[in-house]
Amino acid sequence: MLFSQISEKQVTGAIVSEFAREFMDCLESDVIIIGAGPSGLVAAKELCAKGVKTLLIESNNYLGGGFWIGGYLMNKVTVRAPAQTVLDEIGAPYKEVEKGLFVTDGPYACSKLIAAACDAGVKVLNMTQFDDVVLKEGRVYGTVINWTPVSALPRAITCVDPVGIESNLVIDATGHEAVVVRALEKRGLVSIKGHGAMWVEESEDAVVACTKEVYPGLIVAGMAVATTFGLPRMGPTFGGMLLSGKRAAEVALTILNDQLPLVSLNLEKDLLSPVKG
Repeated sequence: MLFSQISEKQVTGAIVSEFAREFMDCLESDVIIIGAGPSGLVAAKELCAKGVKTLLIESNNYLGGGFWIGGYLMNKVTVRAPAQTVLDEIGAPYKEVEKGLFVTDGPYACSKLIAAACDAGVKVLNMTQFDDVVLKEGRVYGTVINWTPVSALPRAITCVDPVGIESNLVIDATGHEAVVVRALEKRGLVSIKGHGAMWVEESEDAVVACTKEVYPGLIVAGMAVATTFGLPRMGPTFGGMLLSGKRAAEVALTILNDQLPLVSLNLEKDLLSPVKG
């Protein structure tokens, strides 16, 4: 035989046991990022590279969001300087077509970004949908999640309760929908203005500048920033989203460092545990 002799139950057992082990480890993280588009992936990569335990949640079965393809179903992605430095970091080739305007291959760049995040140690739950926030004493302390297919089932024939997972911070990187911020808006805790019309030059700078904590424990990144603050949309260019992801990671690190003498909750627990022997 060419392949190892492995039975069906062994294949199933490997999937179940490894998923269960990793899911248990994801019940508590330093940072949970909702949305694995370009801003979410960059933020996750940056945080994990700094030793922050980061969980990335994506409602689709694939990661990358709109970074796979540019405008009008054409898979060439543009970034404006200085965002090409992110492409340098992940090893994605590009060319300058106008001064300060760069074009890269969408599938290639997106694959590189996903790989860079995974290489940094980011854990991922895909096909997992944000349902609500964990809210305690006026602060976001995690998220409520469910399998994405559950939302497509008629309520008349099914009722599948979601589950909650905890974190010190949550980053809303869900694009124009800004679903995490909207969960707070429904409770009257924040106000969303909705994004404006397209204006590339104004939007990208504004999105990066306004990437911040909008409610205790909740940071917005990428196009969720435009929706939250009423900024113009940027259209099919991705530099603002990439640099907003970097900025979100910087904001998260500042908050975590203010909260804890050590960045990683797990590292702190390990160091404070009694020494055996």
